[in-house]
Amino acid sequence: MDGSQVTNPYLAGNFAPIRSEDDFELAVSGEIPAGLAGVFYRNGANPQFEPRDTYHWFSGDGMIHAFFIEDGKVRYRNRYVRTPKWETEHAAGKSLFGAFGNPMTTDPSVLGQDSGVANTNIVWHGGKLLALEEGHPPFEVDPLTLAPRGYREEYRGRVTAHPKFDPETGEMVWFAYSAAEAPLNRQMSYGVTDKDGRMMRRQEFQTPFMSMVHDFLVTRSHALFPVLPLTGSLERAMKGGPPLAWEPQKGSHIGVMRRDADVSTLRWFTTDPCYVFHPMNAWEEGDRILADVMEYPVAPLFPTLDGSRPKDAFARLTRWTFELAGESDTVKRERIDDLPGEFPRFDERRTGLSYRHGWFASITRRDASSVRFDAISHVDLTTGKRVDYVFDAADSPGEPVFAPRSAGAAEGDGWLITVVYRGAEDRSDFVVFDAQDVAKGPIGVARLPRRVPYGFHGNWRAA
Repeated sequence: MDGSQVTNPYLAGNFAPIRSEDDFELAVSGEIPAGLAGVFYRNGANPQFEPRDTYHWFSGDGMIHAFFIEDGKVRYRNRYVRTPKWETEHAAGKSLFGAFGNPMTTDPSVLGQDSGVANTNIVWHGGKLLALEEGHPPFEVDPLTLAPRGYREEYRGRVTAHPKFDPETGEMVWFAYSAAEAPLNRQMSYGVTDKDGRMMRRQEFQTPFMSMVHDFLVTRSHALFPVLPLTGSLERAMKGGPPLAWEPQKGSHIGVMRRDADVSTLRWFTTDPCYVFHPMNAWEEGDRILADVMEYPVAPLFPTLDGSRPKDAFARLTRWTFELAGESDTVKRERIDDLPGEFPRFDERRTGLSYRHGWFASITRRDASSVRFDAISHVDLTTGKRVDYVFDAADSPGEPVFAPRSAGAAEGDGWLITVVYRGAEDRSDFVVFDAQDVAKGPIGVARLPRRVPYGFHGNWRAA
């Protein structure tokens, strides 16, 4: 490993990979509620071998961490997502692919081969467990063993890591950016898969410029595509510049279309430069669409055109309003809450519908050496009240995921689950909160004998 990798923050501390695949029965303190029965799956980047080039957190091999919960007991299993890239490198005993499949740093023996890592999200749909990453099709894994079942080729190309699930139809609604064959292109796809996993639609359109579009929004009747000025350029990369860079002069563009309409009907709204990795939810009120998003003033984690890194890039919960009636194509933006945070979640039985309760991982302590989550926050969007549970200084929670008490429970009635890194002990816990009383702290904790590296997204599958 060269010196730059030794100091790479994404290969140190709890970002560093773990390379064992384990099965543990976890010791429980407090109470894991008897009604909480099912599996919590979480995905994240975990490079199998030392990277060949400058490592970015988003480029590591996927690893699934699964927590099987029954009768107040918790079993843990973790496995790599055995993509073709993983299998090829495993056979070679070393890293062969450059970060994000970069041909300039990829071993000539594997140039042109599949470089998918399936590392960002994991969802249950149509009777299949799908590991997702926005550069490739969904990769199916066995829901119990986590063994590979392979790419779902019926999607005919890449699919977002953040599909939306219509609670009324059971459809999976999705998109893909840079969807043409050439690298870093303006083509976007819009797709729908029915409740049984059958592809119903995949349609292409062109965006105003090539943007890294990590997530999007749906309402009952509309889809919204945020094309924000984190731009991509192959020409720039070939000249030694950053492939992805913050380019605020391009402004922000959000495409809005009816879900039952052709992509040719897209209407583009504009606003000042900002960036969003993750929205919370969106819904309609008459001729208006309202969307709650975690908005950054600048894109974090990526450079500007000159290669410098933005400072103090924190996201805050913000409401976007789109007026569909009338001539205005500008977006109204207003701050909902001032606490920095990320990974917004809600009771997803309200996807695309009006809702009241949201949760996110938040930052109450900031210092020069580390910016990491140290709290879980619950915001009541009806009253505007926010409550927080702040962890000990060395501890850091991941994305909080809502699990309803029952299929028919009222909105927000259930539990909040997450994985917490215990910095003082260099290990992790699986943690359960009462979703309506986050400030009380965890009601149940399942102790892991080692750490779970910081990861991305997870979801709950009820038994």
